[in-house]
Amino acid sequence: MIDRVGLADFLRRRREALRPEDVGVLGGGRRRAVGLRRDEVAPQAGISSDYYARLEQARGANPSEAVIAGLARALRLDVDQRDHLFRLAGHVPPVTGPARHVRPGLLQLVEHLHDVPTMICSDLGEVLFQNTLATTTLGPLTGRPGSSSRHPGNLIWAWFTEPATRTMFPKEDWPLHSAAHVRDLRATSSRRNDGEVAAFITGLIATSSEFSRLWHQHDVKVRRFDQKRVVHPEVGLIDLNCEVILTPDSGISVVAFFPIQGTDARDKLELLRVIGVQPFSSRV
Repeated sequence: MIDRVGLADFLRRRREALRPEDVGVLGGGRRRAVGLRRDEVAPQAGISSDYYARLEQARGANPSEAVIAGLARALRLDVDQRDHLFRLAGHVPPVTGPARHVRPGLLQLVEHLHDVPTMICSDLGEVLFQNTLATTTLGPLTGRPGSSSRHPGNLIWAWFTEPATRTMFPKEDWPLHSAAHVRDLRATSSRRNDGEVAAFITGLIATSSEFSRLWHQHDVKVRRFDQKRVVHPEVGLIDLNCEVILTPDSGISVVAFFPIQGTDARDKLELLRVIGVQPFSSRV
Protein backbone atom coordinates (compact mmCIF):
# COMPACT_ATOMS: atom_id res chain seq x y z
CA MET A 1 0.00 0.00 0.00
CA ILE A 2 1.38 3.36 -1.03
CA ASP A 3 2.05 5.94 1.70
CA ARG A 4 1.31 9.10 -0.28
CA VAL A 5 2.00 11.54 2.54
CA GLY A 6 5.23 9.82 3.53
CA LEU A 7 6.33 9.55 -0.11
CA ALA A 8 5.62 13.22 -0.74
CA ASP A 9 7.51 14.30 2.38
CA PHE A 10 10.53 12.09 1.64
CA LEU A 11 10.79 13.28 -1.97
CA ARG A 12 10.58 16.92 -0.93
CA ARG A 13 13.16 16.58 1.83
CA ARG A 14 15.63 14.71 -0.37
CA ARG A 15 15.19 17.28 -3.16
CA GLU A 16 15.78 20.17 -0.77
CA ALA A 17 18.89 18.48 0.65
CA LEU A 18 20.64 18.48 -2.74
CA ARG A 19 22.59 21.36 -4.19
CA PRO A 20 22.60 22.06 -7.93
CA GLU A 21 26.31 21.22 -8.16
CA ASP A 22 25.60 17.80 -6.61
CA VAL A 23 23.78 16.75 -9.78
CA GLY A 24 25.71 18.69 -12.40
CA VAL A 25 23.27 21.62 -12.56
CA LEU A 26 24.77 25.10 -12.69
CA GLY A 27 23.36 27.11 -9.79
CA GLY A 28 23.73 30.50 -11.43
CA GLY A 29 22.83 33.45 -9.24
CA ARG A 30 20.22 33.66 -6.51
CA ARG A 31 17.65 30.87 -6.22
CA ARG A 32 14.30 31.00 -4.49
CA ALA A 33 14.03 27.22 -4.10
CA VAL A 34 15.82 25.38 -1.30
CA GLY A 35 18.02 22.75 -2.89
CA LEU A 36 16.94 21.57 -6.34
CA ARG A 37 13.83 22.74 -8.13
CA ARG A 38 11.22 20.20 -9.16
CA ASP A 39 11.92 20.85 -12.82
CA GLU A 40 15.58 19.94 -12.21
CA VAL A 41 14.74 16.60 -10.62
CA ALA A 42 12.00 15.43 -12.98
CA PRO A 43 14.01 15.23 -16.25
CA GLN A 44 16.77 13.27 -14.54
CA ALA A 45 14.15 10.77 -13.36
CA GLY A 46 12.62 10.51 -16.84
CA ILE A 47 9.26 11.99 -15.84
CA SER A 48 7.47 15.28 -16.43
CA SER A 49 7.69 18.15 -13.97
CA ASP A 50 3.90 18.05 -13.56
CA TYR A 51 3.97 14.35 -12.68
CA TYR A 52 6.72 14.92 -10.13
CA ALA A 53 4.86 17.88 -8.62
CA ARG A 54 1.78 15.71 -8.08
CA LEU A 55 3.89 13.15 -6.22
CA GLU A 56 5.22 15.83 -3.88
CA GLN A 57 1.64 17.01 -3.37
CA ALA A 58 0.55 13.48 -2.32
CA ARG A 59 -1.76 13.03 -5.29
CA GLY A 60 -1.84 11.54 -8.76
CA ALA A 61 -1.31 8.02 -10.07
CA ASN A 62 0.62 5.34 -8.24
CA PRO A 63 4.25 5.52 -9.51
CA SER A 64 5.63 2.38 -11.13
CA GLU A 65 8.80 0.62 -10.03
CA ALA A 66 10.60 2.14 -13.04
CA VAL A 67 9.57 5.65 -11.97
CA ILE A 68 10.70 5.02 -8.39
CA ALA A 69 14.05 3.68 -9.62
CA GLY A 70 14.46 6.81 -11.74
CA LEU A 71 13.67 9.04 -8.79
CA ALA A 72 16.19 7.19 -6.62
CA ARG A 73 18.90 7.93 -9.19
CA ALA A 74 17.82 11.55 -9.69
CA LEU A 75 17.83 12.22 -5.94
CA ARG A 76 21.17 10.43 -5.44
CA LEU A 77 19.79 7.99 -2.88
CA ASP A 78 21.98 5.33 -1.35
CA VAL A 79 20.70 1.73 -1.19
CA ASP A 80 18.96 2.11 2.18
CA GLN A 81 17.22 5.31 1.07
CA ARG A 82 16.26 3.69 -2.23
CA ASP A 83 14.67 0.73 -0.44
CA HIS A 84 12.75 3.13 1.82
CA LEU A 85 11.48 5.00 -1.24
CA PHE A 86 10.27 1.75 -2.82
CA ARG A 87 8.36 0.82 0.35
CA LEU A 88 6.75 4.27 0.62
CA ALA A 89 5.54 3.83 -2.98
CA GLY A 90 4.04 0.44 -2.15
CA HIS A 91 6.69 -1.65 -3.91
CA VAL A 92 9.03 -4.36 -2.70
CA PRO A 93 12.66 -3.15 -2.94
CA PRO A 94 14.61 -4.94 -5.68
CA VAL A 95 16.70 -7.81 -4.35
CA THR A 96 17.47 -9.86 -7.47
CA GLY A 97 18.36 -9.28 -11.08
CA PRO A 98 20.37 -6.33 -12.41
CA ALA A 99 21.04 -3.51 -9.96
CA ARG A 100 19.43 -0.58 -11.75
CA HIS A 101 20.26 1.62 -8.79
CA VAL A 102 23.38 3.63 -9.52
CA ARG A 103 25.56 4.64 -6.58
CA PRO A 104 25.72 8.42 -6.01
CA GLY A 105 29.52 8.33 -6.31
CA LEU A 106 29.31 6.73 -9.76
CA LEU A 107 26.85 9.38 -10.90
CA GLN A 108 29.15 12.09 -9.59
CA LEU A 109 32.07 10.59 -11.49
CA VAL A 110 30.16 10.59 -14.76
CA GLU A 111 28.89 14.14 -14.25
CA HIS A 112 32.44 15.43 -13.77
CA LEU A 113 33.55 14.14 -17.18
CA HIS A 114 32.39 17.32 -18.87
CA ASP A 115 34.42 16.88 -22.07
CA VAL A 116 33.70 13.15 -22.60
CA PRO A 117 30.27 11.76 -23.57
CA THR A 118 29.56 9.18 -20.85
CA MET A 119 26.57 7.09 -19.86
CA ILE A 120 25.68 4.36 -17.39
CA CYS A 121 23.93 1.22 -18.65
CA SER A 122 22.50 -1.99 -17.23
CA ASP A 123 23.75 -5.34 -18.49
CA LEU A 124 20.61 -5.63 -20.64
CA GLY A 125 21.39 -2.40 -22.49
CA GLU A 126 19.11 -0.05 -20.55
CA VAL A 127 20.51 3.48 -20.39
CA LEU A 128 20.23 4.55 -16.77
CA PHE A 129 22.01 7.90 -16.97
CA GLN A 130 23.72 10.20 -19.48
CA ASN A 131 25.91 13.18 -18.78
CA THR A 132 25.13 16.39 -20.65
CA LEU A 133 27.63 15.83 -23.45
CA ALA A 134 26.35 12.30 -24.05
CA THR A 135 22.84 13.70 -24.48
CA THR A 136 24.13 16.38 -26.83
CA THR A 137 26.17 13.92 -28.89
CA LEU A 138 23.87 10.89 -29.00
CA GLY A 139 20.48 12.38 -28.18
CA PRO A 140 18.32 11.53 -25.14
CA LEU A 141 18.50 7.75 -24.69
CA THR A 142 17.00 7.17 -21.26
CA GLY A 143 13.37 6.02 -21.05
CA ARG A 144 10.74 8.71 -21.26
CA PRO A 145 7.07 8.77 -20.21
CA GLY A 146 4.66 8.04 -23.05
CA SER A 147 7.12 5.97 -25.05
CA SER A 148 5.41 3.28 -27.11
CA SER A 149 8.40 0.95 -26.80
CA ARG A 150 8.10 -2.18 -24.66
CA HIS A 151 11.55 -1.33 -23.30
CA PRO A 152 11.99 2.48 -23.38
CA GLY A 153 15.58 3.57 -22.99
CA ASN A 154 17.01 0.17 -23.94
CA LEU A 155 19.72 0.44 -26.61
CA ILE A 156 19.53 -3.18 -27.75
CA TRP A 157 15.75 -3.27 -28.04
CA ALA A 158 15.69 0.05 -29.89
CA TRP A 159 18.45 -1.06 -32.28
CA PHE A 160 16.50 -4.08 -33.48
CA THR A 161 12.95 -2.72 -33.33
CA GLU A 162 13.14 1.03 -34.03
CA PRO A 163 14.84 1.77 -37.39
CA ALA A 164 15.21 5.48 -36.60
CA THR A 165 17.72 4.58 -33.90
CA ARG A 166 20.27 3.60 -36.54
CA THR A 167 20.32 6.91 -38.38
CA MET A 168 23.02 8.27 -36.07
CA PHE A 169 25.47 5.67 -37.44
CA PRO A 170 26.77 5.14 -41.01
CA LYS A 171 24.77 2.38 -42.71
CA GLU A 172 27.89 0.35 -43.51
CA ASP A 173 28.55 0.06 -39.75
CA TRP A 174 25.13 -1.38 -38.90
CA PRO A 175 26.10 -5.09 -39.24
CA LEU A 176 29.02 -4.55 -36.83
CA HIS A 177 26.79 -2.91 -34.23
CA SER A 178 24.13 -5.62 -34.57
CA ALA A 179 26.65 -8.40 -34.05
CA ALA A 180 28.25 -6.64 -31.07
CA HIS A 181 24.88 -6.15 -29.37
CA VAL A 182 23.96 -9.81 -29.77
CA ARG A 183 27.34 -11.16 -28.64
CA ASP A 184 27.26 -8.99 -25.51
CA LEU A 185 23.67 -10.00 -24.74
CA ARG A 186 24.65 -13.66 -25.12
CA ALA A 187 27.34 -13.10 -22.48
CA THR A 188 24.78 -11.50 -20.15
CA SER A 189 22.42 -14.43 -20.69
CA SER A 190 25.16 -16.92 -19.86
CA ARG A 191 26.14 -15.03 -16.72
CA ARG A 192 22.66 -14.37 -15.31
CA ASN A 193 20.37 -17.09 -16.77
CA ASP A 194 17.21 -15.64 -15.20
CA GLY A 195 13.64 -14.99 -16.26
CA GLU A 196 14.07 -11.32 -17.10
CA VAL A 197 16.88 -12.03 -19.56
CA ALA A 198 15.00 -14.96 -21.08
CA ALA A 199 11.85 -12.87 -21.61
CA PHE A 200 13.87 -10.03 -23.15
CA ILE A 201 15.57 -12.39 -25.61
CA THR A 202 12.31 -14.17 -26.47
CA GLY A 203 10.72 -10.81 -27.24
CA LEU A 204 13.56 -9.80 -29.54
CA ILE A 205 13.51 -13.14 -31.38
CA ALA A 206 9.77 -12.74 -32.00
CA THR A 207 10.12 -9.11 -33.09
CA SER A 208 13.32 -8.99 -35.17
CA SER A 209 14.35 -11.54 -37.79
CA GLU A 210 17.84 -10.02 -37.84
CA PHE A 211 18.23 -10.54 -34.11
CA SER A 212 16.89 -14.10 -34.38
CA ARG A 213 19.40 -14.96 -37.10
CA LEU A 214 22.34 -13.53 -35.16
CA TRP A 215 21.23 -15.05 -31.86
CA HIS A 216 21.17 -18.55 -33.30
CA GLN A 217 24.77 -18.16 -34.49
CA HIS A 218 25.67 -18.48 -30.77
CA ASP A 219 28.53 -15.97 -30.80
CA VAL A 220 29.46 -14.58 -27.39
CA LYS A 221 31.74 -11.71 -26.37
CA VAL A 222 31.57 -9.17 -23.56
CA ARG A 223 31.90 -5.69 -25.01
CA ARG A 224 34.84 -3.96 -23.31
CA PHE A 225 36.03 -1.72 -26.14
CA ASP A 226 34.67 -0.60 -29.47
CA GLN A 227 35.05 2.09 -32.10
CA LYS A 228 32.02 4.03 -33.21
CA ARG A 229 31.33 6.56 -35.92
CA VAL A 230 28.47 8.85 -34.94
CA VAL A 231 26.68 11.02 -37.49
CA HIS A 232 25.59 14.19 -35.71
CA PRO A 233 23.16 16.60 -37.44
CA GLU A 234 25.15 19.66 -36.36
CA VAL A 235 28.81 18.66 -36.76
CA GLY A 236 28.76 15.60 -39.02
CA LEU A 237 30.80 12.43 -38.56
CA ILE A 238 32.53 11.94 -35.18
CA ASP A 239 35.12 9.15 -34.73
CA LEU A 240 35.07 7.79 -31.18
CA ASN A 241 36.71 5.11 -29.07
CA CYS A 242 34.15 3.48 -26.82
CA GLU A 243 35.55 2.31 -23.48
CA VAL A 244 33.31 0.10 -21.34
CA ILE A 245 34.11 -0.08 -17.63
CA LEU A 246 32.32 -3.11 -16.21
CA THR A 247 31.06 -3.55 -12.66
CA PRO A 248 30.03 -7.22 -12.79
CA ASP A 249 28.92 -7.37 -9.18
CA SER A 250 26.16 -4.86 -9.85
CA GLY A 251 25.40 -5.55 -13.51
CA ILE A 252 26.16 -1.95 -14.44
CA SER A 253 28.70 -0.50 -16.87
CA VAL A 254 30.07 2.97 -17.50
CA VAL A 255 30.44 3.71 -21.22
CA ALA A 256 32.72 6.59 -22.17
CA PHE A 257 33.31 7.89 -25.70
CA PHE A 258 36.77 9.34 -26.32
CA PRO A 259 37.85 11.17 -29.50
CA ILE A 260 40.11 9.12 -31.75
CA GLN A 261 43.51 10.74 -32.14
CA GLY A 262 44.32 12.00 -35.61
CA THR A 263 40.69 12.97 -36.29
CA ASP A 264 38.73 16.15 -35.71
CA ALA A 265 36.55 14.42 -33.10
CA ARG A 266 37.96 16.39 -30.16
CA ASP A 267 37.15 19.73 -31.81
CA LYS A 268 33.63 18.53 -32.66
CA LEU A 269 32.98 17.34 -29.10
CA GLU A 270 34.16 20.68 -27.76
CA LEU A 271 31.78 22.46 -30.15
CA LEU A 272 28.92 20.24 -29.00
CA ARG A 273 29.78 20.94 -25.38
CA VAL A 274 29.38 24.65 -26.12
CA ILE A 275 26.21 24.17 -28.17
CA GLY A 276 24.50 22.17 -25.44
CA VAL A 277 21.36 20.10 -25.81
CA GLN A 278 19.31 22.63 -27.79
CA PRO A 279 19.64 20.82 -31.17
CA PHE A 280 17.71 17.89 -29.68
CA SER A 281 14.80 19.93 -28.34
CA SER A 282 12.59 18.84 -31.23
CA ARG A 283 13.10 15.16 -30.36
CA VAL A 284 12.00 15.36 -26.74
